Amino acid sequence: MKRPILFFILQKEFKQIFRNKGMLPIMFIMPVVQLLILSFAATFEMKDIKINIVDNDKTPASRELISKFKGSKFYTIINYTDAYNVAENDLKSNKADVILQIPQYFEKNLIKENASKVKLTINAINGSAAGLVSAYTMSIIKEFNKAMIVETLGMNIEMPVKTNTSYWFNPELDYKTYMVPGILVLLVSIISLFLSSMNIVREKEMGTIEQINVTPILKYQFVAGKLIPFWIIAMFELAIGLTLAKLIFALPMLGNVSIIFLFAGLYILALLGLGLFISTISDTQQQAMFIAWFLMVVFILLSGLFTPVESMPLWAQNLNIINPISYFIKVMRMVLLKGAGLKELSTQFIAMAIYAFISITLAVRMYKKKS
Repeated sequence: MKRPILFFILQKEFKQIFRNKGMLPIMFIMPVVQLLILSFAATFEMKDIKINIVDNDKTPASRELISKFKGSKFYTIINYTDAYNVAENDLKSNKADVILQIPQYFEKNLIKENASKVKLTINAINGSAAGLVSAYTMSIIKEFNKAMIVETLGMNIEMPVKTNTSYWFNPELDYKTYMVPGILVLLVSIISLFLSSMNIVREKEMGTIEQINVTPILKYQFVAGKLIPFWIIAMFELAIGLTLAKLIFALPMLGNVSIIFLFAGLYILALLGLGLFISTISDTQQQAMFIAWFLMVVFILLSGLFTPVESMPLWAQNLNIINPISYFIKVMRMVLLKGAGLKELSTQFIAMAIYAFISITLAVRMYKKKS
């Protein structure tokens, strides 16, 4: 008796999903488009830094320094001037990102005193971008200093401490390699949480929930019937996303991909359970959507998708204990980029299994079946 009832619910859910022509593009096409757009757009790399040069010296030394910026692929010189107020107006109107002011007697001080100063003014509305601009600019000035020392003394100075830098797990420092795994998690999460959160409440608004309530179906069978179709769809979308990530972005997959699907199975159960719990306590689809959106925004901002969790305040790091997205992003990056195995990820697996059990249990208990 149990099996036919569960089969009937599954059949009903799949028919409802695939008959709704408006939902199909949302479930299958929109995540692909978002992956392609976000993977290129979500980056902190500075590739077109607009710099305004204020040269009050106009000597070979000042021109040599300017040429360093002119030859860099990261900088676009938008204006040369000897009036600082003109450059400042460009900065205030967002035409420039940074001002390099070379003072008068710049070359003279270099020759006589072996030291001189330049002034950098950086637009710091975006603190992260300003930090990168400062680092790039100081790197160029450092190279200029080294060249001037060699030219002045006529010999190459050996640094007392030599460093050899090796970039592990992302040797090309490609930001897409870092972002794509996290964006894949984000897309699967949005589909899982939003669709499941509006599932049962949709039945309430349509009035069909009363018809289901008078049937002999058990609560756990009803929740399972609502959960399984979206679990299958989310797993299918993850497979598509990983395939596109490999073909389009050449995402390295150093670890066993089956570990990702194994963890994803638990993760999607946890998120679907959370979504169904939201659906059971909501009276309208609009209410369910806002609750799901609130939780999703908090989870994303705390997940480490854009900023490292270790850089967050201690209270935010502790709050991540109940953030499922942070667990999955960490697993994705560790498996794909580091080649981590089950042993290294045992903590995440245990935490997600507990999360899935609690969320589904809450969804079953909160569904009030009345005859």
